Amino acid sequence: MESKYINIHQELIDACRTGDRVAQFKIYKLYYKAMFNTSLRIVNDSAEAEDIMQEAFLDAFQRLHSYTGEGSFGSWLKRIVINRSLDYLRKGKDTISLDEVNCDIPGVIEENLEEEIGLRVSEVKRAIAQLPDEYRVVVSLFLLEGYDHEEIAQILNISNQLSRTRYSRARQKLLGLLKEKSFINIFSSN
Repeated sequence: MESKYINIHQELIDACRTGDRVAQFKIYKLYYKAMFNTSLRIVNDSAEAEDIMQEAFLDAFQRLHSYTGEGSFGSWLKRIVINRSLDYLRKGKDTISLDEVNCDIPGVIEENLEEEIGLRVSEVKRAIAQLPDEYRVVVSLFLLEGYDHEEIAQILNISNQLSRTRYSRARQKLLGLLKEKSFINIFSSN
């Protein structure tokens, strides 16, 4: 028998279910920064991320009856934010990427970015923001949100192999961007 997740904010969640605006605002204040950052890492546009985050909270408050308590409220809310962010990206896509056409690439050894190149977090975030959408989304979900490739495949409705392929290609492109940045910094300091 599976037990439900014990949420430290359960009283607030229950109050939100009754339409209590004060409780909704408290929940919003607890989670808005994390949800904004999640969306921002996916859509790479702060104004859009703000809109998506706001809409996700509205959706969550309207669909609180579907939150069963089997996981944390934060992870349930994050899933809504991720889905809304991906919907935003899909609306802007009319083409099929080469990754989707040819995803049968031999497995690549995944290595830790920290071992390959030691850069400040802000430089890595800027480089991630420069990646194409399909790469940035997989990197964000894998490295920053902590999802594994099976979960990413389910979220994006792609194969597990395509998730791994996009991550591998994104990692290579990211390393190239980071090395190029370091190369430029070496010459600008002389």
